[in-house]
Amino acid sequence: MKRFTVTVYRHNPAKDQRSRYQTYTVAVEEGARVLHLLHAIHAEDPSLSYRYCCGTGQCGSCAVRVNGEPVLACMTEARDGMVIDPLNLPVKKDLLVDMEPVLGKIASIVPKDVECIPSRDEVEALKPLRSCIECLACVSVCPAMEVAEFAGPLSMKQEMRLAIDPRDSCDRITDAIRDGLFMCTTCQYCWKVCPKKIEIPGKAIEKLRRMANQRGLTLPRHAEVATLISETGRSVPKNQPTFLDQVPEVIEPAGPVRGTVGFFVGCMYNNRLPQTALDAMEVLSRNGIRVIIPHEQVCCGSPLIRTGQTDILPDLMEKNIAAFTCRGIDTVVTMCAGCGSTLKNDYRTPFVVKDVNEILTEIGIEEPARLPIRVAYHDPCHLLRGQGIQKQPRELIARVAELVELPVKCCGAGGGTRSGQPEVSKALAGKRAEEIEKAGVEWVISSCPFCEFHIGEHSKRPVKNITTLLLEGYRRKDQDRGGEAGESAAA
Repeated sequence: MKRFTVTVYRHNPAKDQRSRYQTYTVAVEEGARVLHLLHAIHAEDPSLSYRYCCGTGQCGSCAVRVNGEPVLACMTEARDGMVIDPLNLPVKKDLLVDMEPVLGKIASIVPKDVECIPSRDEVEALKPLRSCIECLACVSVCPAMEVAEFAGPLSMKQEMRLAIDPRDSCDRITDAIRDGLFMCTTCQYCWKVCPKKIEIPGKAIEKLRRMANQRGLTLPRHAEVATLISETGRSVPKNQPTFLDQVPEVIEPAGPVRGTVGFFVGCMYNNRLPQTALDAMEVLSRNGIRVIIPHEQVCCGSPLIRTGQTDILPDLMEKNIAAFTCRGIDTVVTMCAGCGSTLKNDYRTPFVVKDVNEILTEIGIEEPARLPIRVAYHDPCHLLRGQGIQKQPRELIARVAELVELPVKCCGAGGGTRSGQPEVSKALAGKRAEEIEKAGVEWVISSCPFCEFHIGEHSKRPVKNITTLLLEGYRRKDQDRGGEAGESAAA
């Protein structure tokens, strides 16, 4: 037996004016799960309410939050010091949440009048969506559901399941659009917390959007973006000298060459925020990295994948892969979270793709000067969840400034939401701005052009890229050295 001290959320809305946390110390067997902890606590305090059934990870009823993340209590190992909360849903009592409003809206199959047996291919297509246990972990973390009448990831998963089931008689595409199909920001939080790892954004939402596109139901603004990419190779219009206009094909480092990489700039940094990309080049050069920049590279296709418009995607992929392989490049660096996630997860490349934060932490950068400022870091969804990059940006930021953590939340810029559903996007950005103000920081730091641009529009604080922050540190270091040299000369 082993003793654990854990903190548990307590609240009875029928009696309590406010919630509270209660700490318990109980003994359970080594290797016990959170559910066993709750059973042990309940034996001492029968007033604690929670839900469970099978105890084997198959029913989904015991979902709770542990240290802020949704999990199944029966499948999560108990750890000393845990904080156990209910899912982020209306609380009935303690860890017991009201599931009925969500479960009651899930669509059911409406059989056709004639018998229809799914083919082998149709059965295989249904399999990734059938393992859902309706635990509501995905619903509890969905940012769009907080600000809009979006039915949520669980409903979208079910709409997709029925849309490809030949036995169903309803029009599930128009149903999905009615229920907010284009409100999803594809932040990927839903499938990252799913106990069954159902990739709802990719396996359901993006496929539903593709089916909608095939029927001419794509949102007008999304269609405009697709046309722009088809005509110009870029998802945003050119309104100033671009990054590619301003750089040679090869940028040599300032000192000895420590490595060579190709650079994929992306549409936003190329057309909308070229100075940020130039800052990144200066940081890479200062740290001994030779950068090769193919000028024929085009949009990675992420905006098309997220909005279901994939007709020209193969052509974009072929052009981009060829642009780097014909130069013998074996490592391609991105600084756009969306581009990096797309190249890593949607492409099949003969080269390795790394985010700029990865390459800078791997090579070991020159130490910058510290700046006397407090900054907050915003995790881009397609960097944190799309690429699993969390520690590296924080390590780099901490070298330059005091880092203040923000709650990890989507800013609302992704998945075509900013262009197609601007009211949803704006509402999420407003929530992010509130958290930034509470943090009391001078700057916000991120590593995604959409996040930087979007948050910058809705926040009172300057938003800068990590490489720009590093460059500020290097420039301060050079200024300090220059001042010291001047003092020595005067002496």
